[in-house]
Amino acid sequence: MKTVRTGIPPRIAIAGALTATSLINALADAGAQEVAAGEVLEEIVVTAGFRENALMTMPASVTVVAETTIENRGARHLESILNTSANINYSGGASRARFVQVRGVGDLEQFVDPKHYPSVGITLDEINIGGTANAGMLFDTEQVEILRGPQGTRFGGSALAGMVNIRSNAPTDILEGFIEAGGGSYGSWNVGGVVSGPISESLSGRLAIQQVNSDGYIDNSFLGRDDTNGYDERTIRATLSFEPTDSSSYSLTLLKFDGNNGYDAFSLDNTRTTLSDQPGRDDQESVAVAGKAEWQVSDSTVLQAVATWIESDLEYGFDEDWTFAGICDGTLCDPVFDFFSNTDSYSRDRDETSLDLRFLGESDSGAVQYVLGIYTQQRDEDLQRQYYGDFLSFYEAERLALYGQVEIDLSDRWALTTGLRFENFDDSYRDSFGFESGNDDDLQSGELALTYQLSNDTLLYATLSRGDKAGGVNTEASSNLPFMQPQFQAFVQPRLRVATETLVNREIGVKGRYLDDRLELRAAAFHMDRNDAQLESWMWDAVNFLWIGFLDNVDGSNVGAELELAYDATANLSLFGSVGWLDTEVDEITTFDLDLNDFVAKRAIDQAKAPSWQYNIGANLRFNDRLTARVEIEGRDESRFGYYHDSTIGSYDLLNASLRYRTGNLEYLLWGRNLADEDYSVHGLYFANDPRKGWINETYYQYGEPRVIGVSARYYFN
Repeated sequence: MKTVRTGIPPRIAIAGALTATSLINALADAGAQEVAAGEVLEEIVVTAGFRENALMTMPASVTVVAETTIENRGARHLESILNTSANINYSGGASRARFVQVRGVGDLEQFVDPKHYPSVGITLDEINIGGTANAGMLFDTEQVEILRGPQGTRFGGSALAGMVNIRSNAPTDILEGFIEAGGGSYGSWNVGGVVSGPISESLSGRLAIQQVNSDGYIDNSFLGRDDTNGYDERTIRATLSFEPTDSSSYSLTLLKFDGNNGYDAFSLDNTRTTLSDQPGRDDQESVAVAGKAEWQVSDSTVLQAVATWIESDLEYGFDEDWTFAGICDGTLCDPVFDFFSNTDSYSRDRDETSLDLRFLGESDSGAVQYVLGIYTQQRDEDLQRQYYGDFLSFYEAERLALYGQVEIDLSDRWALTTGLRFENFDDSYRDSFGFESGNDDDLQSGELALTYQLSNDTLLYATLSRGDKAGGVNTEASSNLPFMQPQFQAFVQPRLRVATETLVNREIGVKGRYLDDRLELRAAAFHMDRNDAQLESWMWDAVNFLWIGFLDNVDGSNVGAELELAYDATANLSLFGSVGWLDTEVDEITTFDLDLNDFVAKRAIDQAKAPSWQYNIGANLRFNDRLTARVEIEGRDESRFGYYHDSTIGSYDLLNASLRYRTGNLEYLLWGRNLADEDYSVHGLYFANDPRKGWINETYYQYGEPRVIGVSARYYFN
């Protein structure tokens, strides 16, 4: 176990959580009746597991973001609500957040190398959108479930660090729906509608359609435009629910997403004003289908089948120099710079199909529940890169897994959950440089969890979980090996293959409801060992003009704690808050130092995108039956954003608020994010890109949202 260098020691964090529970119990016993009566907190159900589970009985650290929170934040996309959860981060580097980090673990970006699956899985109504998360739009979403720690039994390597499950609203038994329109700052507007209800006695459906547009938050002074980093996104989602008999049910979800977004985010002057003559793009067109069937085989056994298919066309590119040819006219850099004025474009065609078949059963007494299943997935991904010529690659991956889980009630207070998943991962790769590779990897993951019902109000749990992520070949480094200088060849040669990454998570936690079920507390402390962690790094071969990205296997550890509270103080006031503390370490990693122009070994450094602390606190206020408000503050500590340099993304604190008014069937919402208009970063780069300064290495930032304010109107019908 590593020595914790900063922050709260884990023993103190654990003791603090347990002490807080004791104090709350004492308060409840001593005179909770004197507290102003409020409404009882609603029970929250998590759907990401094999069965629906109450949030307060799950032996895991989970956050559920409700539909009202999504709407009050004016959130159109997943990235706008992730900050409500402790120890969750995301990467910029595109128009939307494609990759998520949980407790400091997660991918940062994707360029040439295919990623068979990210370290944090993202699903939308059973459809895997990990790596294509531009489609993570939140219109008509019931809730977003964020699960921390390996979800190895349920999702295998697709959820090495955690899982984000987006669950849309289901079809209803009565005819209902709404239409909505809104607008806001930076030329933003949205329009959409939902209709839901019965089609026949046993068939119901729901259709949701939305269009979102915005100019974005960048001014391009060279082109005289303010929309080069804007959004143009359309989402169509249709769901059918069919229950022909009491013992069978079927559902079908169809999703179509079209996004034509700009990507012009970086400026040589680190401002929101760019000089790009060929702004980038981040386009995505996805069509997906998910079907689920359930049959009651016997009184105690259910057979479930889930099949999915998604096809995505991804167009991603950027102006490599962020400016225009001729900016250096009359200087020594002019000829070189004009050659460097280039775009780097990536066109991907990705197809994925999956089938998950499982039996769910229980004993006659209900004291034992079990799951047995088989899972298979096929993914094909073709890439065309246009960068001083064309580069083509072709990638195929197959997964086959067997899994099982057993939940046993050992007594009235004790319960045990154990699960195992065995998975075979097989992939192949070839490209236009003549490089070919194949990989066959056997993965094992699972969990062991013990819960103890301390009282009617308090649950304690301890969990040991493990996740594996398949290894493979550093395809970009391997393809470019013949073109590198000898010093780079020598460095890369032993790193051409990437070993399987293993993450072992040890976690203890407490969950409780107090003060007549008006106060809800969830706290957890964890320690994770990362063995052969696949960390992304870069090196620059200036002679051959090659930026080479690769994954390097290193060891590390992550220690932290999370605390979440919800309190209905009165009938008109509810308070909420979450705080996360995280201490991460990379034992040793060798990177190419751009300033020294040499390889250096770095020891005991923080992991990327892993802030030491983050928080979200706020209040919901109810003025009367028609008018409500929400105020919240969120913030986080600084964090490094890469390993080939030591630059960091700064800390920040953001103020968000909303005001909602409803009269009859009409509802109006006024919302604002980052109301103090604080400049903060969501991604960063470190290299030499400004010829006006003589090509010196600098840190460049991609900024998050400035102050954004919007208003919307919604008309309900039923």
